[in-house]
Amino acid sequence: MRTFLKNGNGLIPCQQWEPNCWVNVVKPTQNDADYIINELHVPSAFYEDIEDMDERPRIEVEDGWCFILMRIPCKEMEDPNSVPYTTVPLGIIFKDDVFVSVCFYQTDLITDFIQYTKRKNIERTDNLNFVFRLLLSSSIWFLKYLKQINNRTKIAEKQLENSIRNEDLQALLKLEKCLVYFTTSLRGNEILTHRLKNLRNTKDLYDPELVEDVEIESKQALEMTNIYSDILSGMMDAYASVISNNLNVVMKRLTTISIVLMMPTLIASYFGMNLESGTTIFNWTFLIVIITSILITAFTTGFFIKKRWF
Repeated sequence: MRTFLKNGNGLIPCQQWEPNCWVNVVKPTQNDADYIINELHVPSAFYEDIEDMDERPRIEVEDGWCFILMRIPCKEMEDPNSVPYTTVPLGIIFKDDVFVSVCFYQTDLITDFIQYTKRKNIERTDNLNFVFRLLLSSSIWFLKYLKQINNRTKIAEKQLENSIRNEDLQALLKLEKCLVYFTTSLRGNEILTHRLKNLRNTKDLYDPELVEDVEIESKQALEMTNIYSDILSGMMDAYASVISNNLNVVMKRLTTISIVLMMPTLIASYFGMNLESGTTIFNWTFLIVIITSILITAFTTGFFIKKRWF
């Protein structure tokens, strides 16, 4: 799906392509791909790089075309069994009066960014500052999703305090994967920001305050990701130790019960042998055996209770 946006009290939609308008393409179809490559003459290699889910943030220049790829956060809605949050590539391609952004996944970032430009009356005056604004919006959405991850972690922690279930541990493991994705993407975006900032022919074009905001938000998001990741890793290690300790306690109790039950079984097996044991000589032999078994069992049980093995 492609939309055309032009300046006018923010970014407003238009019916067709106009010079210097923003062509925003989300979850492109084959028709969208043909339009981008054949009509706007965007290099096909750039389009294919955006399609790659594992592509890293970078900037390239080829035949006058500038290609910038960043990673943006995305909430997984289609597959409930996958990780709840991940990152996806967002490609920005521009040359002269053509400006195109392509993302193969539906995200809330672009929609929110367009509404934000309308509220703040922000227009696309130049391509570089517009890219910095998208990077700033990306960092803000990283922070939003990090707060949601923190809330999910607290919920899972409360559930694990009552009973340790595999579902809750798997939920924590998925959140830990999300933080790994966030960390790598934020580091890549941070490197991209520095490269854009240090380009020789653009040093006098970008807004220093805007770039500073991007760097601050990106650094804050990266630090929060590292903090939450360390907390979650420590929590997983702690619950692994608890599970191991509980298993040791169960095995110790089973071993204790086996020892207690072994005593009367040992005595009964001795007198059950097909040999002369003297049980037929005394009338009270069977009663003596029963009492002896009870006494030995009681002594063994008391010994283990004193040792706190029960």
